[in-house]
Amino acid sequence: MNQTALVDNVIPRTDILKRAARIGAEIRNIKLSGDLPEQTIAAINGLLLEHKVIFFRDQGHLDDAEQERFALRFGKLVPLPTLGATKGTVSILEIDSARGGIRTDYWHIDVAYVDAYPKILVLRGVVIPPVGGDTVWSNTAAAYLDLPPPLQRLADDLWAVHSNAYDFAVIARPSATDKKLYDEIVDRWMFETEHPVVRIHPETGERTLVLGYDVKRFVDVPKYDGQRLFDLFESHITAPENIVRWNWKQGDVAIWDNRATMHYAVRDYGDQPRVVRRAAIEGEVPVSVDGRRSIARVKVIKQPPANGA
Repeated sequence: MNQTALVDNVIPRTDILKRAARIGAEIRNIKLSGDLPEQTIAAINGLLLEHKVIFFRDQGHLDDAEQERFALRFGKLVPLPTLGATKGTVSILEIDSARGGIRTDYWHIDVAYVDAYPKILVLRGVVIPPVGGDTVWSNTAAAYLDLPPPLQRLADDLWAVHSNAYDFAVIARPSATDKKLYDEIVDRWMFETEHPVVRIHPETGERTLVLGYDVKRFVDVPKYDGQRLFDLFESHITAPENIVRWNWKQGDVAIWDNRATMHYAVRDYGDQPRVVRRAAIEGEVPVSVDGRRSIARVKVIKQPPANGA
């Protein structure tokens, strides 16, 4: 059974509301859980591949454990690598604006500084500010198709170095708490990976752009020229035609294909609290158009204490 037929047989098309022409759909009348039938999980995955990011309202029944059980239906869960080993089996990352948590108010691919970065993310809205706090996603496959053929060929040949080293000249108004957190992370773990600027999506065969905040330089390209190439390709990724913006409500769930999107969490809610919880599903090492695989370089600067203190 092909993907379209599978979706049609399981989820009525009237329950699928496109949010933008090129990216994003809201799926209605599904209660997410780890006990959903296999065909429903396959249909959700099919919609994810088609729309790149999908949204579910009214999932307030989910807690961390059930979010984890649901996410496990799509593959192995992985914790954020810079946090080291997690206690127990729960791999949920909490992003809490009030506690100086990890900031995501820049265009990025989640954990792109490792080789096999997550393929799918499941994000649940726990505390949502009354105004602001939207998340924006872009379709990097559509962005690639928008490039004129000479620029597609250039992108096909380029490789970029991604790292978890933070650049506070890029992050707007970093607080002292932000700087302390990032300094502690980099002091323990330094990741660096060479990715192709264009990867072949392992399920759809699409060519998608691999860029975002974690890019520090292009391989064999001087910094001056590299910055202009970066700005050129990023401008296509973030073009209004390629994006969808989600206005969160408490209990919402967003699921996105991290291999074919970039995203940006808008920090426009002042001092209001915003808490979201994220589960990440293990991904594949990207493959370039000529069949080469990403190359990871991990440098552990200082091992965390054995007792986790």
